[in-house]
Amino acid sequence: MTGVGIIIAMRVEARCITPLRLFFNQRTDLGNGAAIWLCGVGAEAAGAAATGLRTAGATALMSFGFAGALHSGLNSGGLMLPESIHTGDCLLPVDLDWRARLQRCLPDHLNVTGGILAASSKVLTSTSAKRDLAESTGAKAVDMESGAVAEVATNAGLPFMAVRAISDPLDFSPPGVLLEAVRPDGSPHLVRLLGLLLKRSLTLGTLLRLASDASAARSTLSTVVRYADAEMRAIRSPASSPGRCIARQQGVGSDRSGGV
Repeated sequence: MTGVGIIIAMRVEARCITPLRLFFNQRTDLGNGAAIWLCGVGAEAAGAAATGLRTAGATALMSFGFAGALHSGLNSGGLMLPESIHTGDCLLPVDLDWRARLQRCLPDHLNVTGGILAASSKVLTSTSAKRDLAESTGAKAVDMESGAVAEVATNAGLPFMAVRAISDPLDFSPPGVLLEAVRPDGSPHLVRLLGLLLKRSLTLGTLLRLASDASAARSTLSTVVRYADAEMRAIRSPASSPGRCIARQQGVGSDRSGGV
């Protein structure tokens, strides 16, 4: 059994794994060789965290957190366990044996989807932007960190997996102005948030909808940890990841969902 390095962008996601108050942008030991790194939002931060965990001895890497839906069939609280990551010009592999073992631990009531997870360099704030990305990549969901973590894992020949819960469905996205009220670790800046509400740049209804969707995603991630904690923290597969792109063409999708 070997230790897993778990990369998480935001504190709200990290609390699904551990009650510890994590230091920002720093490795935290979870026991039994596993570690977590709270890195902040975006590919650059996630790539640096993955490299830091690899240097510290992690022998497998996991991207864990929220994702946005690119498909109308994915609702808030759905679980995305992708079989590959689309980085923009390349499909990178997921360790399918590890993925299958984790999924077998999960309760039947979780709505699990497979296929492609797309990487994005920015927050997608409209349905049209999501549909465009889905059309160009064949992906069913999107996040900003998994692509960078997958690249580090692939280049190092390490097993990789992404565990992502849907926090915003296709028809509802976080408004771009909300980024003005979010700290680097994803926690809300309450004074700025209040200012946006007072200026009516952000409505209370939108904020409540975002909170409800995030709550559904948190519940799903917490369920994954409750049932599959052992598979998350230690990978039993002796094989390493392929260490290469598995495809370079865009628009290649997967209709598989809910298993391998």
